[in-house]
Amino acid sequence: MTLEWMAWTVPTAVFFITIALILTAMTIWETVSPTIERRGFLPIATTRGDRLFIGLLGSAYIHLAWVGMTDLSIYIALGISVVWMMVLMRWG
Repeated sequence: MTLEWMAWTVPTAVFFITIALILTAMTIWETVSPTIERRGFLPIATTRGDRLFIGLLGSAYIHLAWVGMTDLSIYIALGISVVWMMVLMRWG
C-alpha cells in the first residue's frame, strides 16, 4: 500500500502563506483597533472579519466559476478576486 501526498507546488504554498498572513494581520488589527459593525452595500451589518470571510468565499466561487466556464488564464480570475476583496473590504 502506498500513500499519496499532495503536491505542494509554489502557487499552493504562496496561497496558504498569504491566507495565514492575512489572518495574522487581521488579528493584530483587531487587537489594536477593535471593529464596530457597519452597513455597506451588503444587506447585513458586518465587521472587518465578516467582510474578510465573505470576500474569501466569494473569491473561491469566482475561481471555481472561472475554471469551470472558461479556458482563459486563471490570473484573470485572480485579478477579479483581488478587486472584489478590495471593494468588499472598503465599501461592503
